[in-house]
Amino acid sequence: MGKWKDGTGRLTVSGGAGVPLEVAAGYRARRRGLLGRDGIAGALLIVRTNSVHTFGMRFPIDVAYLDRSFEVLSVVTMRPGRLGMIRPRGRHVLEAESGAMAGWGLKPGVRVRVDLTEGPTRAG
Repeated sequence: MGKWKDGTGRLTVSGGAGVPLEVAAGYRARRRGLLGRDGIAGALLIVRTNSVHTFGMRFPIDVAYLDRSFEVLSVVTMRPGRLGMIRPRGRHVLEAESGAMAGWGLKPGVRVRVDLTEGPTRAG
């Protein structure tokens, strides 16, 4: 598999409809995350991390911690100004507007699929 790059794609949860996805792989994109935004259509995948924070965020978010096979370890809702717990088995994090993940059926034990618009496909 190739290296991760910043970009876009689709997130599929348990064979359901695809959700627009942004991928934050580079240092700047990972550090920026959803800071300074008023919302997101779809989700943001932050690769190679097992913890996030919401300092400087403008809206509450759902956070899903994924293991190396893209199985959901946990899903939490975080209000702005919070520091998330470190998930030792976590390898990637999905972020979306609060309430979105429940609507997608995202919960612990579910495996997601990530299809990138450009570059290699990452599947779990």
